[in-house]
Amino acid sequence: MRDKGGLHLKVQEFCDCYATTDPLREMSVVKSEPDKEEGAFKWLALAALHGINNNAKKISITKTPSGEVKVIAKYRKSELPSPGAEVGEKIFETVKGITHIEGGEGSLPLALGIRDSSIELVVSMEQDEEGESVTIEFPK
Repeated sequence: MRDKGGLHLKVQEFCDCYATTDPLREMSVVKSEPDKEEGAFKWLALAALHGINNNAKKISITKTPSGEVKVIAKYRKSELPSPGAEVGEKIFETVKGITHIEGGEGSLPLALGIRDSSIELVVSMEQDEEGESVTIEFPK
C-alpha cells in the first residue's frame, strides 16, 4: 500500500498544475494518458477543479461489473467525459489509497489545497450489484 500523504499530495500538485486550464477539456483526453496511474491523479484533480469552477453539488464516477466507467456531475444532471476503463480502475485504487475506505463503502472528509486556499470535500464510496462508485461532494 502506498503512503496516503504521497497520493494526496500528488492530487494537490495536479490541482495546482491545472488550475488555469479548462478541466472539462483536459478530462476528455485523460483516457489516452500513457501512464494510467498518473492519469488517475490528473482526473481526480480535474474533477475537483471542474466541480469548484461550476458550483457542482457532486461528481460521481461509477464502474460496472463489466468494467464500463461513467461519470455524472450533479448541478444539472450531466454526463462528463469518462476516463476510460484503465484510468478508471486506477482512480478507484487511488481514492482507496488516499482515504483508506475499506470494504468498498464509507465516507470521509478530504481537505484539498489549491494554490493559496483550500476546500474540504467529502469523498464517499459505495458498492452494490450494479457496480462500484466514488462520489466527490462539494461544499454548499
